Amino acid sequence: MIVVIQRVSKASITIGESLKASIHTGVVVLVGIEDADGHEDAEWLASKLVNLRIFNDSEGVMNLSIKDVGGEIMIVSQFTLHASTRKGNRPSYLKAAKPEKAVPVYNDFINEVEVRLGKTVETGEFGADMKVNILNDGPVTIIIDTKNKV
Repeated sequence: MIVVIQRVSKASITIGESLKASIHTGVVVLVGIEDADGHEDAEWLASKLVNLRIFNDSEGVMNLSIKDVGGEIMIVSQFTLHASTRKGNRPSYLKAAKPEKAVPVYNDFINEVEVRLGKTVETGEFGADMKVNILNDGPVTIIIDTKNKV
């Protein structure tokens, strides 16, 4: 699994003309899943996410986690994170898991994050054409790949 974590002041997801989700202080997590990903990846990544110290303390040092600041999380599926651009100019998405594999892992990740955070997270809709509006805070952007745990 690959995630791009963006610290935000606010964010929202619109599908068609309908507001699907919105958050204020927190993080937007873009999630890419490949065939080799499973429950262990979802667990490890959920723990890493909710404990990642990327929020400022009283002295302006990134020393607090999302749990420490009572922030919100928005999780958005994004298969394009597994794009291969090695050949030509059209990205290949062969490494990205098909929906029948990706959806259960995506849902597992959401559940694991909610358990560790102690509250519900906002989400997009898997496979939908979404408009994600993000107001970056910092900006702070962190990329984590579960294949690089060690």
